[in-house]
Amino acid sequence: MAQAIPAPCEKAQAEGRQGVETPHATAVLTATIFASSLAFVDGSVVNVALPTMGRSLGAGAAAMQWVVNAYLLPLSALLLLGGAAGDRFGRRRMFLAGVAVFAAASTLCAVAQSLGWLIAGRVIQGASSALLMPNSLAILGSSFEGDARGRAIGTWAAAGAAAGAIGPLVGGALVDWVSWRAIFLINLPLAAGALWLGARYVPDKRNGDTGALDWLGAGLATAGLAGLTWGLTVLSGHLKVAGGVPVIAGGLVALGLFVAVERKRKNRAMMPLALFATSSFIGLSILTLLLYGALGGLFVVVPFMLIEAGHYSATQAGAALLPLPILLATASRFMGQVATRIGPRWPLTIGPLIVAAGFALGSRMDPAASYWTSILPPLLIIAIGMAGAVAPLTTAVMASVDSQHVGTANGANSALARTGGLLATALLGAVLSQSGDALVKAASIASLVAAAMAAGAGIAALILLEGQRLKAR
Repeated sequence: MAQAIPAPCEKAQAEGRQGVETPHATAVLTATIFASSLAFVDGSVVNVALPTMGRSLGAGAAAMQWVVNAYLLPLSALLLLGGAAGDRFGRRRMFLAGVAVFAAASTLCAVAQSLGWLIAGRVIQGASSALLMPNSLAILGSSFEGDARGRAIGTWAAAGAAAGAIGPLVGGALVDWVSWRAIFLINLPLAAGALWLGARYVPDKRNGDTGALDWLGAGLATAGLAGLTWGLTVLSGHLKVAGGVPVIAGGLVALGLFVAVERKRKNRAMMPLALFATSSFIGLSILTLLLYGALGGLFVVVPFMLIEAGHYSATQAGAALLPLPILLATASRFMGQVATRIGPRWPLTIGPLIVAAGFALGSRMDPAASYWTSILPPLLIIAIGMAGAVAPLTTAVMASVDSQHVGTANGANSALARTGGLLATALLGAVLSQSGDALVKAASIASLVAAAMAAGAGIAALILLEGQRLKAR
């Protein structure tokens, strides 16, 4: 559920676009908020419904991992291609197509009578999110200028944070009082509003780029991530080494071919390798992958443990997570100002280390104990650390590359945030397959692994970020 919190560089993607203010600014802003909320709400409500979905469809732990990863996989792999498609074919066209397909996929998920159809719907949701997300941000950035752009982006970011915050609570209530299928139907009015406003008021702009899209790169990235995800899911859930290792090897080969293709395409690549010319961008990429991987695992494991081992209702499990996005949203603005004054290197070192401390404390979570003394304290520490990292990460990514690659770098960083959550969820089979005390113990081990990942993110920032370069820019 890391995707329930706007990835740090999505805001920067909007800021990096230039344009004039549209005559229907409020309608355009509302359309982009509705569309983006589809992804944020859907990402946050699904995790609290996983136990109920599994019982309803007769699915085990490994299968339920795919309810999450079937969405994250195409979103991670196709996010950059979706933005390029908007530049090539028109942002409004791709925006409306993404919203319409997302609505259809949500309907498919709501009526699915088998796990296979549910996963199919989730795959389509992820692919359509890869269209609507970058193009909604591109539309937002090109429709405002100067101070108006800053206010619009702030409003969009606040709406995204609010959607991520209330999503688990609303989703839990729907699961408890209606059905898990209802969590997908709440997407339909949002999609209808985005489609009506988008078709009526959003201007159709493009960059005039007539070059071919990097379909080969997108295909190899998808195949590589799919191989890694499938193999890790098999290994973590069933320990079938003979089945998992060859699939992982195939995924690594596909990712190697992806790198070769991107090198050959140079600046026409979906992810130009010129981005990685500085140690700062390499360090930021490692930080993003590890930190958002740890966060993604948290949002899957904690509600699952609270429901299965602590006998929380879905509503209570959703409410248990509420303090994290609220504190993150309220503190991020202040930390952004701090990073502006002192540079992002130290906030990006200290923030993840605080997150690591929160996860280490989280290894002692006991769902049978008081929420206020066992569950809430580690969540608050993690939120404080994340607040120290999110805004500085946006600034640092933009400063780590030349001006020609700022937009692509932001998109790549957002894709890495999703990939971190994708791979983390694939590794959780050994946790989700447990019950009772065994589940609590497995979750404790997972929390210690997440602590190591977050600490690794902070160390990567300390070693690889070029302080003077980032502060100067």
